[in-house]
Amino acid sequence: MKVNRNKGPMYLQIKEILKDRILHGVYAIHTNIPSEPQLEEEFNVSKITVRNAIKELVQEGYLEKKSGKGTKVIANVSTAKLSKGKRFTEILVEEGHHITKKVVGMKRAELSPDSELYSLFGSHCVQIERIYLLDNEPYIHFTHYILLDMSEEELEEVQIGSLYRFLEEHNIRLESFRDEFAVSIAPSHVSERLNLENDKAVLKRIRRSSDDEGNVLEYSEGYYNTGKQNYIVTYNDFIQ
Repeated sequence: MKVNRNKGPMYLQIKEILKDRILHGVYAIHTNIPSEPQLEEEFNVSKITVRNAIKELVQEGYLEKKSGKGTKVIANVSTAKLSKGKRFTEILVEEGHHITKKVVGMKRAELSPDSELYSLFGSHCVQIERIYLLDNEPYIHFTHYILLDMSEEELEEVQIGSLYRFLEEHNIRLESFRDEFAVSIAPSHVSERLNLENDKAVLKRIRRSSDDEGNVLEYSEGYYNTGKQNYIVTYNDFIQ
């Protein structure tokens, strides 16, 4: 995987890639991540760049580095300051599942005035389609619409590990999120990608993500194959 000097410090890019792999079970808890020489070769960077990335993850409590024993994953959940709940994928990883993500489509979407998204984004936006694999089987299909003005040529150069890291790189700061859940029949192309029967009703999630002024900068639709795994939410505090 390549990192790009134009997207900020390379050690921070590598840090985010490694953290994303930890959070999604690619590097399982209590196992060692690849050695520094292996990471240097994978990312085509210097030893100090890799070491700085690992140092950041050690300081954040994800990794433990011991001389002669390699670098071990000691935590696979984030410690978000604004929420006591855990992300859904973090729960699945804690339970021993393996989560991987892949981008299946990315383009500049032209929006017509009668489109629901036209009122949010105007005449165009960036459309990204991703699939989450649960234990190597298709589980979630996401379509993200983002208020970005990028050409098809620019999108060809984009590599996405973490979606929200991608947004940060383009100066998109999200401050609030609104999720809606419904039971819906997935579109035919989504059913095909998730290996669902046609006209099968599944869980649908709609997310609107806004900046500090309430402007929607991201609109996402997700379809979950709940026949494979229920959607899980945990709370640490009782809310009255």
